[in-house]
This record gives sequence, C-alpha cells and structure tokens, in this order.
Amino acid sequence: MSQAYIVAAARSAGGRRGGRLAGWHPVDLAGAVVKGMLDKVDADPSLVEDVIMGCACPGGEQGANIGRMAALAAGLPESVPGTTVDRQCGSSQQSLHFAAASVMSGIQDVVVAAGVESMTRVPMGLPWTLAEKHGFGTYRSPGLNARYPKPFSQFVGAEMLAEKYGFDRETLDRFALRSHQLAAAATEAGAFTEQILPLEVTLEDGSVVQHVSDEGIRANSTLESIGGVKLLQEGGRISAANASQICDGASALLVVNENGLKRLGVQPLARVHQMSVLGHDPVIMLEAPIPASQMALKKAGLSISDIDLYEVNEAFAPVPLAWLQGMDADPEKLNVNGGAIAVGHPLGASGARLMTTLIYALKDRGLRYGLQTMCEAGGMANATIIERL
Repeated sequence: MSQAYIVAAARSAGGRRGGRLAGWHPVDLAGAVVKGMLDKVDADPSLVEDVIMGCACPGGEQGANIGRMAALAAGLPESVPGTTVDRQCGSSQQSLHFAAASVMSGIQDVVVAAGVESMTRVPMGLPWTLAEKHGFGTYRSPGLNARYPKPFSQFVGAEMLAEKYGFDRETLDRFALRSHQLAAAATEAGAFTEQILPLEVTLEDGSVVQHVSDEGIRANSTLESIGGVKLLQEGGRISAANASQICDGASALLVVNENGLKRLGVQPLARVHQMSVLGHDPVIMLEAPIPASQMALKKAGLSISDIDLYEVNEAFAPVPLAWLQGMDADPEKLNVNGGAIAVGHPLGASGARLMTTLIYALKDRGLRYGLQTMCEAGGMANATIIERL
C-alpha cells in the first residue's frame, strides 16, 4: 500500500462574525484558499484528481456541493471534480482522512482536502433550523426520539464534561486566557505567517487591506475580563469567553502518494501515520476525542509519550482539559500556538486548520510526531497522527 503525504498546507486568517471576511462569499473564500495552497508548491492544477471539502452547514451559500463550486471558483480545470463532507466540526479532518485513504489505495495520486465555513453568512445550524421553520421537518425522527428523548446540545454536553472531570469556572477561564496568550505570542513571533494566505478585504472606509492575522485574538485579555463574561446558563461554568469563537475561514491541504510526489516534483511536509474515527455518547457528546486518540495510538503502536505535539480543538475549554486528563498527556505539548478559543472555530474548516497549524508547529520546533483530534456533534471524533518529514 502507498503512503499518504501532505505536501502543502494553508489557511485563511480567522475572521470574526461580521468581521473582515464577512464580505467573502464562502465559495470564493474556499476557492481562494485552495488556489493559494496549490500556488505555494507551484502545483499544476490539472493534476488534482479531486477536491474534498468539509462544511458543517452545507446550505444556502454553502449548498449545492460547495466542494465542486469552490474548485470552479478557484479556476481549476473543469475536469477536476469536487465533493462535500459533513462530519460536523470534524468535516475537513474527515476530508483529510478520505483524501489520504484514496491516495494510499492508489485510486488517485493527488487530492485536495479542504474545509470552509462562513458563520457570518450561514449561521450555525441554519440548513436544518430554516427547514424546520418553513415546515419541512426536523432530523428528530420518532426512532431517534425514542432512544434519546432530549435534543442533543453541545452546550449541555460541555457543562456535563466540566462537571464529570471536576473543572470549575476559574480553571476553564485560565485555559481560555492561555489560548489568547499563546496565540498572541505566536502571531507576534510570526509563527502563523507561512501558513496564512493573505486575502484582500475592503474596510468600511473603502480602504483595501490584506487580511493576514486572526481577528479573534485578544492579546490584552486578563483573567478578570474573561471571568466577567456572562455564563451561558445560570449556575454553569461555560461562557462565550471559555468557548470557541464563531469564525469565518477556510483551509486546505494537498495530499499525495509516491506517484503524486513524482508528478508534482515536490517534497513532503509530513506523512499521515494513522487515522481513526469513532462514535461515542451523543449526550455528553464532547468526550469522544479521548477514546479516538487512544484508538489511533494503539493502531499506530505508539504511546502518548511518543507524540511531540497535540492539537485538540478548543470547542469548549473542558474538551482539551478533559483530553489531557483522560490521556495523561503533557499540557506543555498541547495547542502550543493557542487554539479555537483565540483564533476561532470555523466549523467545517477547523480540521484542516488544526492540521496546518500542527504541521508548521512541528516544523518550527524540529519535532517528529503530532496528533490532532476534535470533538464533533453527535458524539464523534476523528484522530490523526502525522510524522513530520
């Protein structure tokens, strides 16, 4: 069986809701990042055999198979197909898994794995809430209701997770502060420069600028300012300040096998070492990254001590904190350049965004193994282990 290599990785800087990327149609946003990623290695677009696009809310401007629409908007040859993957927050991490499996099998040699979400233009949950509003029903079927009478809620799940692992609000807020501090330091040090593709935006005053920095990072955050944000539910622990930020963004990876390396004439950044995905309790919902990571490590014949850096998506602060506890992992290796609490969580784009950040963090530090995982609505998680080359 062939190996799967990542030869290019890029992302947009995150845009706050209603912020700098609000004027970008998600099809064009995804297309620009795909094109820019290919340009980084001077890849011939005609060699791309598929574009697999993650999107958690594929409706409205993100409907009609945004993977294909983005490939066309990117200017790729009409012969390049595209498809859309919805595994909720893990959509573009699953895109990577599908792309890697395809090139490892030899069915294809060169595949783009990408993701996009404009949470400004297509608010979270819009495709199904809008359908229900207009009388077209709900995903809550009689069979599902019989097994799980209460609707699934990530917010309830986050509170349940915090309670199960014994995290009080101050612990969560301290982790949120860490995320902003690390992301601000990484930005100041230029750690994101090589991975971010500049995008042109027009400001309210008519001036045109390049969007090159994650808009959600609050370098001046304090424990007091984070602690002053209203809780999402009375008596709870979760607030908007210790949860991921609503965000607009796109990300892309170029995945190839040995034939692809030869055809493109490029050197790999990393090798996909192991991929896992599993389902878990859909009620607590957010605990799945722990068993998914354990599965990936077992299949890879590695232990957590063999992994040099971890990227665990900061959907809510208790998720990475519970993961650290459940994995008995080193907190100094976790999200070393901050995470979604600071840079934002553009749902379907976050998987490839985390992988891009992980690859460059390993590269900057001269390290070998990285593990990426993230919780997903419905109680699922993907876990990916890579080896930097």
